[in-house]
Amino acid sequence: MNDYLFSGILIAASFTAGWVLYFFVSFFLKRRDGYFKGLKADLRRIKSPLRFLIPALCVSVIIPFLRLPEKASGFIGHFIQILLIALFGWVVVKVVGIARDALMNHYDINARDNVYARSMHTQIRLIVNIIVVAIILLTVSFILMSFAEIRQIGVSILASAGIMGIVIGFAAQKTLGNLIAGIQIAIAQPIRLDDVVIIENEWGWIEEITLTFVVVRIWDLRRLVVPISYFLEKPFQNWTRTSADLLGTVFIYTDYTVPVKEVRNELTRILENNSKWDKKVNVLQVTNATDKTVELRALMSAADSPTAWDLRCEVRENLLEFLQQRFPECLPRVRIEMNDGSLS
Repeated sequence: MNDYLFSGILIAASFTAGWVLYFFVSFFLKRRDGYFKGLKADLRRIKSPLRFLIPALCVSVIIPFLRLPEKASGFIGHFIQILLIALFGWVVVKVVGIARDALMNHYDINARDNVYARSMHTQIRLIVNIIVVAIILLTVSFILMSFAEIRQIGVSILASAGIMGIVIGFAAQKTLGNLIAGIQIAIAQPIRLDDVVIIENEWGWIEEITLTFVVVRIWDLRRLVVPISYFLEKPFQNWTRTSADLLGTVFIYTDYTVPVKEVRNELTRILENNSKWDKKVNVLQVTNATDKTVELRALMSAADSPTAWDLRCEVRENLLEFLQQRFPECLPRVRIEMNDGSLS
């Protein structure tokens, strides 16, 4: 039999055997899905790289048995080697993603008191991003090292990280600074996913944290994108740093004749009839007095920032309605002294 024909049949047979083996593995992953549901890890996601990795492995096994010239056999072997390195890197990235999702599914970020869950989601996402970048760099390095002519480049990526770091540092100072800031945020966690923050005079939620930037979802659904280093270099407000619950304030300006005790009792009645109040804080105080008005501050608590906002608006509306109906004379007034000395 012709050597080329024999080698072609051998390659086709090994490739076909690889596909058959892949279908067995795919069937196994599908059948074992029920077992892994407890971990909530979808192992079927690695089917995409395995579809190519298993046939490539089968072909690599028969390369020494090919009846081809040394140059052709070497070319095929080198091609399969590069393919295997890339596919193994793809599999590892997929496995890391599966592990990430399995870990994150243990922490419910949609729960009302989700501070710890958001903390874990932030750490896991940032650490996984760093691991994926490292895997990609290693994969590219190993591929370059497979070429004898440019092997030194691949070795340099692995062995000369210090020199490259200095060179790249001057060229991409900001980018590296953001990468280091991302690692610091993953450890120190001044912000977490779904934290409520005030940044650049904008109020919103932390929607996405990457290694280089952070996306803040503003209350009106705009997106504010800022470098991640911003949160280490500039001050900002984090309303949910230690817990999700918040204190809300409502300021009411009235005349000096206002019956403060009556307003305080009304605030208690309003809060007790409002399901948004978490029954922790209920305070009404006179916080200021000017030459024209008295400032009343109502302080109340809620489970989270959106609820606190709604509660404040409803309390403000109800207190104003109470004053309008019961004590309209206590609303802010301007007094004018007439020539005869009387006041109006």
